[in-house]
Amino acid sequence: MKPILLILVLTLTSCTDGNPENNPVCGISAMAAASMALEQFGTPGRLFREIPDGIEGVVPARVVGYGTARAVAGTGPSGLILGYEGDGFPQLPGFGLLMVEDSLETFKGVLIFDIDPPQGILGLGTISNSTVTMPLYGLRVTWSAVSSERCPLFAPLDTAAR
Repeated sequence: MKPILLILVLTLTSCTDGNPENNPVCGISAMAAASMALEQFGTPGRLFREIPDGIEGVVPARVVGYGTARAVAGTGPSGLILGYEGDGFPQLPGFGLLMVEDSLETFKGVLIFDIDPPQGILGLGTISNSTVTMPLYGLRVTWSAVSSERCPLFAPLDTAAR
């Protein structure tokens, strides 16, 4: 192995503490996953308006470029309401994508983008932090295209915390 390649491999493998979200390779994978989710967003039949099962209490959410955080789910007159409790919540523009695995119809988490939301699409509800509220859309995704066991898109949450 060439010395420069060996140094690069050692550097990359030493940058992790066992948490895949702190691994540079998984960081790049998460950015690619966000891009692939946006590509699937434009595919007919991928959007949905029904709140799926499994959305209650604390759910995983992450802003693109940040790690998994908690979001607290509830419902209101305008649909699903998620309160984001993590870092990096964008100022407007932005939107959230509630992601469901297309083959099993199981809820996986919410990915938050800091770009203009799509126009003319009805949403599921809203996602907000203490100062900003954004639209929330539902998206069926091919889960194997956006997440893997080695680099999961959403890290497990300790729902008992706080």
